[in-house]
Amino acid sequence: MIDLRSDTVTKPTSEMLKYMFDANVGDDVFESDPTVNRLQEMTARMFGHEASLYCPSGTMTNQIGIFIQSGALSDVITEANSHVYKYEVGGIAFNSRANVKLLEGSRGKLNCDQIQEAISPSDVHLTETKLVCLENTTNRGGGACYDLDELINISSFCRREGVALHLDGARLFNALVKTGIKASEIGPLFDTISICLSKGLGAPVGSLLISNKEKIKKARKVRKVMGGGMRQVGYLAAAGIYALENNIGRMEEDHNNAKEMAKMLEDYSFVESVVAPETNILIFDLEKNVAPEYFLEHLKKQDILAVPFGGQSIRFVTHLDFKAESIEIIKKALGEFK
Repeated sequence: MIDLRSDTVTKPTSEMLKYMFDANVGDDVFESDPTVNRLQEMTARMFGHEASLYCPSGTMTNQIGIFIQSGALSDVITEANSHVYKYEVGGIAFNSRANVKLLEGSRGKLNCDQIQEAISPSDVHLTETKLVCLENTTNRGGGACYDLDELINISSFCRREGVALHLDGARLFNALVKTGIKASEIGPLFDTISICLSKGLGAPVGSLLISNKEKIKKARKVRKVMGGGMRQVGYLAAAGIYALENNIGRMEEDHNNAKEMAKMLEDYSFVESVVAPETNILIFDLEKNVAPEYFLEHLKKQDILAVPFGGQSIRFVTHLDFKAESIEIIKKALGEFK
């Protein structure tokens, strides 16, 4: 089976599994799991922050980061297609009771001028802008990345305005590999950062919220009330340590495979357009006379899985379980599509 639905479908390698089974564990609710503590210290240091918090999912780390920095009668500025808005079940309203101010970006990215115009003036009729959320890479933007100058401009503006800045970095390491930006350069620009270990990094589960000690102390309590307090979770945290130590550099292979498939797709008459991939997400549109469900069913019969992405769009995502030799199999299946 060739699974292109997401980079969350990967299985732990034998080396990762051994590392997990050998982990030294304790009770993380009591903050006494040494492997979790090591992972948290490791990621905080990597991004130039004081602390981090291990959680079950990126949705939880995003929602905790938003909760501790927004609240009732405030607004959160984010891009209209951002994951925190579209795919987290209305969590900002449900958890934080905050208003969401949506902006139309470019491939999921916002610029400083847009954010500046969206800041609420001091007015009794208006919510107060407390938080800006960015996403890097952008999911619906086809894995697009911010460059460092853009992030510096936005961060500097938010600091001047007293507005917090959160990063949904579910695929942040893909962006760092693509742009060459160091984690230590990007980290201090944000008040809170969410990173996922279960996407391109290949761990089976887990995300971290990274910030200062004060915010992480608050975040720990919010994690508890959300049901995210875990016990001997070092077995899972160990997979994250292994992934961070072994699976970052190899992401370039995923990016190259996405580019190769993009070139291949341009040769087929039933493909209307292809969004040039920057990282490991490839989005393309089928011609209007081609039903996406029919196309995906054809692929499924050839043991190839992918997902619809709205309208005529299809998404492929490459990952560490996807090998370059699979491209020829996909090419053959596409050649047989009628």
